[in-house]
Amino acid sequence: MTRTARLGRCGALVLTGLFGAWLGAATAQAEDANKADLEALKKSLAKYEDYQAAIRDLYLSTEGCVYYSGEKIPGAMDYPKGAMGVHFVNVPSVGKKLDPMKPNVLIYEPTKKGLKLVAVEWLVPLTPDVKEAPSLFGQKFMGPMEGHYPLIPKEFVHYDLHAWLFSDNPNGMFSPTNPKVKCNKAEFPMLEKPTKMMPGPM
Repeated sequence: MTRTARLGRCGALVLTGLFGAWLGAATAQAEDANKADLEALKKSLAKYEDYQAAIRDLYLSTEGCVYYSGEKIPGAMDYPKGAMGVHFVNVPSVGKKLDPMKPNVLIYEPTKKGLKLVAVEWLVPLTPDVKEAPSLFGQKFMGPMEGHYPLIPKEFVHYDLHAWLFSDNPNGMFSPTNPKVKCNKAEFPMLEKPTKMMPGPM
């Protein structure tokens, strides 16, 4: 190998190293920014730990406590074994501009002491205007999928994103289900089948 070739190779390695370091720093900064945004969101939603405050702000309960067995069905969403909980949906906000500080859904776990706020969810209907899957906090939404029948009509094809802000989730902050959340104290436990995936931008 000539001296020029060696210098060229060294230069390429240095540039690769510098680019890798820059990319790592940029990723860390993005993660820190997302973490700060999530903390701010959690603080802004703390009042909804009282479900009655949620009702006053038009988050209305769908009653059923949704959970999944972990069953895998071809052509359906992949939901790890665990629960989502009881969904309180702010219907007027669904279909409006996506707002990271105003989730469309608050999710509660039924406990002996009453309803405990565990997570939030954003819903984005699939419309002709949607050209790609939405994202928040560096996370791509799941879907598109049918509505979660019977609580939501199947015709409501949508994307969604969960964030377990108020409950630790071994599957990760943005997993759709949480194995630590239970529906055995619920008045209306609902074992759901995995939701059917639909065609659309992925």
